[in-house]
Amino acid sequence: MAAYGLYTHIASNKFRSMLLLAGLFALVYVLVYAGALIAEAVINGDETVLHYLRRAFYDLKVAAPVATVVAATWIVIAYFFHQSMIDAVTGGHDVTRQEQPRLYNLLENLCISRGITMPKLKIMESPALNAFATGLNPRQYSVTVTTGLLNALDDQEIEAVLGHELTHIKNGDVQLMVVAVIIAGVVGFFGELFFRLFTNFSWSSGSGGSWSSGSSSSRSSSSSNDSKSSGGGAVIVIIIAVVLIVVAWLLSQVVKLALSRSREYLADAGSVELTKNPDAMISALRKIENRGELPGATSAVMELCVDNPREGFADLFATHPSVQSRVDALVKFAGGHDPGPLPLSADEAEEPDTQADQQGVRPPPRQGPWNDVGGAASPPPLPAPSSAGTASSNPIGNRVSNPLGNSLGPWGRH
Repeated sequence: MAAYGLYTHIASNKFRSMLLLAGLFALVYVLVYAGALIAEAVINGDETVLHYLRRAFYDLKVAAPVATVVAATWIVIAYFFHQSMIDAVTGGHDVTRQEQPRLYNLLENLCISRGITMPKLKIMESPALNAFATGLNPRQYSVTVTTGLLNALDDQEIEAVLGHELTHIKNGDVQLMVVAVIIAGVVGFFGELFFRLFTNFSWSSGSGGSWSSGSSSSRSSSSSNDSKSSGGGAVIVIIIAVVLIVVAWLLSQVVKLALSRSREYLADAGSVELTKNPDAMISALRKIENRGELPGATSAVMELCVDNPREGFADLFATHPSVQSRVDALVKFAGGHDPGPLPLSADEAEEPDTQADQQGVRPPPRQGPWNDVGGAASPPPLPAPSSAGTASSNPIGNRVSNPLGNSLGPWGRH
């Protein structure tokens, strides 16, 4: 991605959201078709593959309106209720200037400096160091900060984190990721539904090569010799259906996680552009590193956070790039200084399960490849420092020319 990518990313996010919506419905229809294949094989197990494919296509045309209504309903529910659902999971609550003057003033000053409407400010009671932005329209926009982050970071570092979350809002990343989560949710729902229906039936070669319910009585075996070779088409279409379900699920996850990882680099860059302080963003990331796990939070909530820590093999399925790669990008392209990883204290080094037990909350299990999929992402280049700037003078804040002739970043001209 070229240096001007931070600016053009704002416009492209709307286009990407439309593609995701189109992909949502396309993947749902693929899953409905796979379900129709399974249903046809269960109902009649002694037809040819071509017969099943044609019948399933006819079934798809009949079921398409229902699938469309279900997917649209899911989107509407997410649009109106996602914030309340997130608050219910995390325990976040609104705060006023009187309750949190330090945090409120930092956010208000950032918004005033760029002439944007201040989002709602929420606090989550948790020792974890994290923050996230939510909302699908200006009336819903909110930034949630944990008490752990508020206590551990200084004002400049908190300002950098707030700038990171404001950039997510400004770039439309919140809407983008909510749509991406909806894709994964709808596809996962239909995929699990079809698998559950399929596993309730068992193949019986003695019943004409058909599928029968596990609770039904076995049929007479007198016709087994006449149908010994029947049902091959049903087996093939079942395999096709399973492949379609798995591929559709994988594609939804790949899109969601690739977008999630790339947006974090862009939000880091936007924060530096907004605050004029790359070192504060780096310092905040180092303090948050390995300290951001929210006990009891779902994977969908963790995807919205500043950091979603993963370890070892799970990094291949991460929603966020590693802190090290994000810091490296800020050092290379923003001229920041990396103090290096901060050692964990004895309490911080405890296993997340132990910490959660002490709080009376069980954390969600680490996600494996069936729940999160995605590979390592390369950071898009941040805007290069101006030749007149120094490493400590926030190079991203300076104007940099680009082939399109546009100002850099989501925050316009400086």
